[in-house]
Amino acid sequence: MEGAELRIGEVASRTGVSIDTLRYYEKRRLLGRSRRSSGGFRLFAPEAVERVLFIKQAQDLGFSLAEIGELLATGGADECRKVRDLLRTKLGELDERM
Repeated sequence: MEGAELRIGEVASRTGVSIDTLRYYEKRRLLGRSRRSSGGFRLFAPEAVERVLFIKQAQDLGFSLAEIGELLATGGADECRKVRDLLRTKLGELDERM
């Protein structure tokens, strides 16, 4: 299934971020751990592009990487409530800035 996966440079190109940024997101666990090709290249699922674009949009709205990490965390109903509360807080902050 290596053909469907994207190398780190392809993800960087499609999202407009640097390769170093992608490595940093992976280190911060904002992106899932990439698989390695037989040649040692990082390989990402196509969904990584959408995830990085989400991260960049959230940053543009004023979310910190720590807050984005909370938004991306998966969980049950408790986790959904945490995300809802975080979004409400952020919207309040945005309203104040405007």
